[in-house]
Amino acid sequence: MTMHEASRFQAAIERFDALHCEDPRLVEVKGQRIAYEQLYARRMSEWLERVAPDASDVLRLAVRAQHLQRWRVPRDDYPRDRPGYLAWRRELGRRQAEQATRVLTDVGYDEVTCERVAALIRKEDLRRDTEAQALEDTACLVFLEYYFTDFSKEHDEDKLRRIIRKTWNKMSDRGHDLARTIEFSAPHQALIQRALA
Repeated sequence: MTMHEASRFQAAIERFDALHCEDPRLVEVKGQRIAYEQLYARRMSEWLERVAPDASDVLRLAVRAQHLQRWRVPRDDYPRDRPGYLAWRRELGRRQAEQATRVLTDVGYDEVTCERVAALIRKEDLRRDTEAQALEDTACLVFLEYYFTDFSKEHDEDKLRRIIRKTWNKMSDRGHDLARTIEFSAPHQALIQRALA
């Protein structure tokens, strides 16, 4: 990476993080308050280092921008059914990709790079695109490690089993191997085993 490329990449990350920090939802981590989506973005970048240590800058940018200002499109604005969920996810992907493209253009990335990052954020061509799959693995691992426990408090076991199976089915073999390294409580480990049996 040239100095110019490194500077441009860092500028993009800083711009993404500034947008994440606008999230009004704050969480406390190790005595510090941090915007919810900024914490999520950091966790995504950290997990990507394990999923794909040699990840391209394009993938690293897409991972950092995956939830760009997600709170601006509330889930409750859409019907609480499967079609409503899918419509919400499509709109999120579209908006986040557009916003990431604006940031990348502003810091000097070319149109081809911007479109590639946008396609990854929209999760196009999963299973056939190794970078899109790496992003999906990363998102699933972040969910399992950091959000599954709280999520499990809000839903019954049947729904949790379905969510676990869907999450597992989205992941590659590499993702499965990494998921097995996550330390769950004994009840959650048992639940996951029942869901995948």
